Amino acid sequence: MTEQELNKLGKTLWDIADQLRGAMNADDFRDYMLSFLFLRYLSGNYEAAAKKELGSDYPALEGDNKRAPLSLWYENNQEDVPAFEKQMRRKVHYVIEPPHLWSSIAELARTQSDDLLQTLQQGFKYIENKSFENSFQGLFSEINLDSEKLGKTYTDRNAKLCTIITKIAEGIAGFSSNSDVLGDAYEYLIGQFAAGSGKKAGEFYTPQQISSILSGIVTLDSQEPATGKKKKLNNVLDFTCGSGSLLLNVRHQLGAHGIGKIYGQEKNITTYNLARMNMLLHGVKDSEFEIHHGDSLLNDWDLLNEMNPAKKLECDAVVANPPFSYRWEPNEALGEDFRFKSYGLAPKSAADFAFLLHGFHFLGDEGTMAIILPHGVLFRGGAEARIRTKLLKDNNIDTVIGLPANLFFSTGIPVCILVLKKCKKPDDVLFINASEHFEKGKRQNRLLPEHISKIIECYQYRTEEERYSRRVSMEEIEKNDYNLNISRYVSTAEPEKQIDLQAVNDELVAVESNIVTATSRHNKFLEELGLPKLPIG
Repeated sequence: MTEQELNKLGKTLWDIADQLRGAMNADDFRDYMLSFLFLRYLSGNYEAAAKKELGSDYPALEGDNKRAPLSLWYENNQEDVPAFEKQMRRKVHYVIEPPHLWSSIAELARTQSDDLLQTLQQGFKYIENKSFENSFQGLFSEINLDSEKLGKTYTDRNAKLCTIITKIAEGIAGFSSNSDVLGDAYEYLIGQFAAGSGKKAGEFYTPQQISSILSGIVTLDSQEPATGKKKKLNNVLDFTCGSGSLLLNVRHQLGAHGIGKIYGQEKNITTYNLARMNMLLHGVKDSEFEIHHGDSLLNDWDLLNEMNPAKKLECDAVVANPPFSYRWEPNEALGEDFRFKSYGLAPKSAADFAFLLHGFHFLGDEGTMAIILPHGVLFRGGAEARIRTKLLKDNNIDTVIGLPANLFFSTGIPVCILVLKKCKKPDDVLFINASEHFEKGKRQNRLLPEHISKIIECYQYRTEEERYSRRVSMEEIEKNDYNLNISRYVSTAEPEKQIDLQAVNDELVAVESNIVTATSRHNKFLEELGLPKLPIG
């Protein structure tokens, strides 16, 4: 899908959202809009697979009949339905019954059927609980179709849903229904809703431009040195995955088969559901990803809480955009936790290093971790200084990248990217100060493709450039008490011009001489006119 087509589809859907949400806030309407778009994708994918499976037995639409063709097959072949659904579960890993398909739902909406709301509720429950094992469990749990935000009575809510679904159906009718198109539209809408969510956006969205830098870095290190071709990454982890866009960006860099398994964790239930929908919408099979709803700091995911080193999950890439300076309440038990024991606990006032150490623990020996953090982690003292110092002494911090301010919807502060490795070869730290390389926007600043490429290329080749990047030895960092404040090593300040005092004096003498000459000449004219002369000198 071209960028122009994406913008057209995205704008069409966003205009629908803008028109229809009325008094409902953007966050609430987001969940309805994205869930219906997801149902549209699941249905289209399922019907295409069913058509292929049934072949010539798949019914054709006739005349003005707008019913889903699959519903006709179900009616005429009731004895074969169990075997068909078993086969569909094996091939596409889920089942949607004909009344719950998007084409059926859209037809109920178009005809203003009183059964729409009830049918939708039944459909969501079936997909969640009976479609296929646990893949869709709780997926629509945050979509409250009985909410008074849709209307005070059943009739009002039903009518509102009829309008929303009809508009969506009309809006996307002219576009392809494949996963790339709808996936891109889904991402576009998430970004648009994030733009209107202010601080709440930080819970579920990493701007694509920053996501591109992180994914570019971790996939760059997967290249074969001889050929430059990117190797497959066995496991990729984002332990604060939000809506999953960062993980999907890594997958996009490597191609559909470039990652063995995607792992994500998200604490917010609504965002967790968004992430699962986002994965499936982008054509990631349910066997290719695992998203866990839970708290990374408490490490309540059994998969990551494995005490046996032989069974520990090791990832080729770890990416993360955790909440900045999150206040947490570490207990005594966490002090002995295998993630923190060697480093000590991050302070209660800022869990930044707790998040970092969590992800770093699951990084493989040949892997790369890229994490977005506030600048405070580079220079704050106390417990954070001790953690930072150990990471530096162990040669685990590879690169520090300073980004411009006001890139996020949720905060205007400048942030940095820390790149970490367990088996780092260079014995220095690369500092990249990209704080002045951006395009200024009305609400947020933007990184253009050339800004992103410059950062990634500088990282790749560890190049040094005045006022932009520098490789700093561990000896120099040690002399600075392991303070990583970027401006200490790469200042963007313009050097003061050297002033040649003799040249300035000569210029002033010449100016004075010119003034005397000009005044004398002027006085001659005044004398001829009988006017008083001007003083000289």
